[in-house]
Amino acid sequence: MSHQQQPGLKARIILGAARRRSNRRRSETVLNTVRVDERTLAYREVGSGPEVLLLHGWPTSSFLWRRVMPVIARERRVLALDLPGFGASDKPTDVTYHLPFFTAAVGGFLNARGIERVDLAVHDLGGPIGVRFALDDPDRVRSLALLNTLLYPEDMTRPLRKFADGLRTPGKRERLTSDAALEVALRFGTADESSVTEEAIAGIVEPLRSDADRLALAKAGSDIPDAAFAELARELPCLTLPVRVIYGQEDRILRAIAETVTRIRRDLPQAEVTALPGRGHFLQEDDPDRVGALLAEFFPRQSRGVLTRPTPSPGAGARSV
Repeated sequence: MSHQQQPGLKARIILGAARRRSNRRRSETVLNTVRVDERTLAYREVGSGPEVLLLHGWPTSSFLWRRVMPVIARERRVLALDLPGFGASDKPTDVTYHLPFFTAAVGGFLNARGIERVDLAVHDLGGPIGVRFALDDPDRVRSLALLNTLLYPEDMTRPLRKFADGLRTPGKRERLTSDAALEVALRFGTADESSVTEEAIAGIVEPLRSDADRLALAKAGSDIPDAAFAELARELPCLTLPVRVIYGQEDRILRAIAETVTRIRRDLPQAEVTALPGRGHFLQEDDPDRVGALLAEFFPRQSRGVLTRPTPSPGAGARSV
């Protein structure tokens, strides 16, 4: 039986209410800051109840979730973090932006806010960060939602490898992190032309105020080694917590997204999957109300997951879908 789903009745009700309130609610998320390990991390917060944490990817920030958060916040306390190197968080250039650096920031942020456990939604680069965090500290993650992300070595297609190599190369990295290039990335990553508003463009380019900020952004997009993805791929089947996959089918950035979802279904047979036709990589810009409604439907019915530690045999957890 396939796990592919259309939104259920509750999701449709949430979606309708979200659209009616969207204009009023979009201004409700504002930036806050907290000190973690002598660095400033910025975040957005709205709502009350059990905590949901949202992690963005490259080259975005918590700003990407601004129109998704209020929909989830009807029943939850929703926090979206600016990962180090992004948004309004500190952007050090003397560090390695590998998974341990990012997961330490996530754990430190939760500690600073007094949060024990979260439901976690991740996108793009936030995917490997969030999955690594869930594997390393399973007691802190109740459930996991994956949105247009990459988790396997095979997900690093030739264009992505070429792009990462460019981010490591002086001259090329300045061009790839310029305002013009970041606007192109946003346009390339959305399927609906109307999604690329002046507000959306400003949300990506305005936090980058110096050459050092752009160097940090380049490092954040290119410092994670291939071995980290191979390790994730080996350990991913050990996760038995509830999993939701929501992805835009028209993803021109992660061109192998359909194959990634197939691998996730194999390794995490409990995953519920919803494909959004006509939506791109930045599905939070293309259809924030629907994304919010699907997440709002998923999180309230989840309980704490369990992680088992034995190394799975090849093909473990495979299921025909």
